[in-house]
Amino acid sequence: MQSAVSAARSILTNLHEVMASRSNAQAKLNQVVEIIGENLHSEVCSIYLLREGMLELFATRGLEQSAVHVTRLAVGEGLVGMIAANVEMLNLAEAAAHPDFLYRPETGEEKFHSFAGVPIVRRERAVGALIVQHVEPRRYEEIEIEALQTVAMVLAELISNAGLVDEHDALSASPQFTEPQQLTGLPLVKGLAAGHAVFHQPRINIEHVVAEDTEAEIQRVYLAFDKMREQIDKMASQAEFGVGGEHEAVLETYKMFAYDEGWSRRIREAIDSGLTAEAAIERVQQRTRMRMRQIDDPLLAERMHDLEDLSNRLLRMVSGQVGTAATMGLRGDAILIARNLGPAELLEYDRRRLKGVVLEEGSLTAHVVIVARAMGVPVLGRVQGLRGFVREGDEILLDATMGIANIRPGGAVIEAFEARSAKNREKQAAYAALRDVEPFTKDGERVTIMVNAGLRDDVPMLNLTGADGIGLFRTEFQFLVSATLPQRDRQTKLYRDVLEAAGDKPVVFRTVDIGGDKSLPYLRRQDDGHDDENPAMGWRALRLALGREGLMKAQARSLLEAAGGRTLNVMFPMVSEPWEFDAAKAVFEKQLEFLKARRKMLPEQIRYGAMLEVPALAEVLDVLAPKLSFLSIGTNDLTQFLFAADRANPKLAERYDWLSPAIMRFMRRVMQSLTGHKIDVTVCGEMGGRRLEALALIGLGIRRLSITPASVGPIKEMVRQIDTAEIAQAMDRWLNEPVADLRAAMIAWAEERGIDWD
Repeated sequence: MQSAVSAARSILTNLHEVMASRSNAQAKLNQVVEIIGENLHSEVCSIYLLREGMLELFATRGLEQSAVHVTRLAVGEGLVGMIAANVEMLNLAEAAAHPDFLYRPETGEEKFHSFAGVPIVRRERAVGALIVQHVEPRRYEEIEIEALQTVAMVLAELISNAGLVDEHDALSASPQFTEPQQLTGLPLVKGLAAGHAVFHQPRINIEHVVAEDTEAEIQRVYLAFDKMREQIDKMASQAEFGVGGEHEAVLETYKMFAYDEGWSRRIREAIDSGLTAEAAIERVQQRTRMRMRQIDDPLLAERMHDLEDLSNRLLRMVSGQVGTAATMGLRGDAILIARNLGPAELLEYDRRRLKGVVLEEGSLTAHVVIVARAMGVPVLGRVQGLRGFVREGDEILLDATMGIANIRPGGAVIEAFEARSAKNREKQAAYAALRDVEPFTKDGERVTIMVNAGLRDDVPMLNLTGADGIGLFRTEFQFLVSATLPQRDRQTKLYRDVLEAAGDKPVVFRTVDIGGDKSLPYLRRQDDGHDDENPAMGWRALRLALGREGLMKAQARSLLEAAGGRTLNVMFPMVSEPWEFDAAKAVFEKQLEFLKARRKMLPEQIRYGAMLEVPALAEVLDVLAPKLSFLSIGTNDLTQFLFAADRANPKLAERYDWLSPAIMRFMRRVMQSLTGHKIDVTVCGEMGGRRLEALALIGLGIRRLSITPASVGPIKEMVRQIDTAEIAQAMDRWLNEPVADLRAAMIAWAEERGIDWD
């Protein structure tokens, strides 16, 4: 078979002539399937188009002609319907073996075994499908699929211009609403914001798809590449919100894509096949979207989002339509609306007017979330069908803390939001007034309140909140945002910067907790726990680190060098048995000897600790305790392990209460087993940042909490209202003779004493 480029070019040339002819629409499509079939040596070539909500067989070479305009499939029905529904290609050696195969006898397709199909995409939605089939069972070669995808992309524009497809059917699946709507999503960066909807990216309509001069098109796209790279370089050098933050690593990864020769080569190959520069970029972008749908690794998917962001930027430049909402300027307080957003795109906006962001996609690990957090912009993600519910200029009240966006809100919703905003401002002012107040209970017990962090940019929250230190610094974040394994000097710089910014306040560094659901593309899949059936309980955290000694040695040396002249608090995650702690400590001690032999400045003191997340560790604390300086109880993982319930599963997230007697009794037993040991016990995690839960923990004898910065003020306020002896007695009573609803009992107890528990 001829190459994909030459086959596609031959097809495109002939298609252009056919569609420019004066034949009627049906005659044109009949010629199109013959042209494609001949050039790809295909026994069957069929075109299905969306009409009246159904995929109708419009033309075929190889199937029964009597089936044309008779065979109709719903979107999602059969193999053709699945291609349209998922907007992705299928390539099958044996079509009948696929679970979605649907036999239609009128087509006479029973003798054809192999099957390949690609969606015909118009404005990001499938308006049809292009199918080829052979009698011989075989998978189609990559060059054949690429030729099909190129032809389908051009065919979409041509059939649309000829009025062969009802675009209303394709584009009206998400109807515009004029009534008030409340949309829900995933809080990515918490906060409240109000403004008018601004769509991030106006649609660029590609008018010409077939190139007249491919060399001229290549020059156009290369000039656009140069301009885009210059923009990215300038943007990376002018980031204003703090020097040296993790967002810099994000932008470096972003730059890596901008200079990726493979990407530019694929665009050039698409131009060589006969496409214009705009059509070639769109063609490669469509392929990227299809690949994204097949990626179940969230971190790799985010990197693909970065590439799509760059594709949009390149497309605007090459077409001369350089204006996004950012470049055109925001005229007032704005809530940005987008399917997804890249980090560099967000940086272009005027931060005085950009109040919030709502995304159809997005995840907690997205690069844009890191940048948005540094900018202080609330972000709500995973809002399904977002762009079908919102119009440009609509008023939006965004509550990214509760995960709600109110579109075109009514009077009652506006009043409630304004009241909440005012109350929030009052609370924040009251919490700010507690910044320098030490949290003593009414009976004089000092509770240490620390913050959790993972970014260099989180450290200033120590002074803003008046927290006692960083009780958990998640070192893995640097690994998650990097394109490659962070070099030792980069790690050292981060840890040193964090220690210097914290000043005299302690910082507890947790060694990397990667693997499982936090897989890294640059680690081999079999090593990073990506394929674990239960990733939270799989090859991750300390297990993975001990299995990759080089990774842990580099981090150990970085932490030891960064803490030269200071106290180093290092904590090992997911310790299940004492030997794991011993092995991890041995790595640090060996690196300490290495640095000592080279007369490097060493830490004044090293305090080693462990995280109690795996319940098994509680059974051997008597063995481990003499070796520990501190123990941190990780309530998020501990809870799901105790209940065998994934808290990320929405069906289970609220089923098992943190104030369950099972959890409370377990933690009480842990505290009792440590009696007599001089060990600092801290609770890390969301549980300690909720007032009623924190009250229960204090009642169990816990005096150290490490929580989110936003929770420091509320917990300080609550601590000053309680008597520890009184809550300890109440907890003993409730746990010795469990009540039906411990939460309700605690609420009643707190309200009787005027303790703010909500």
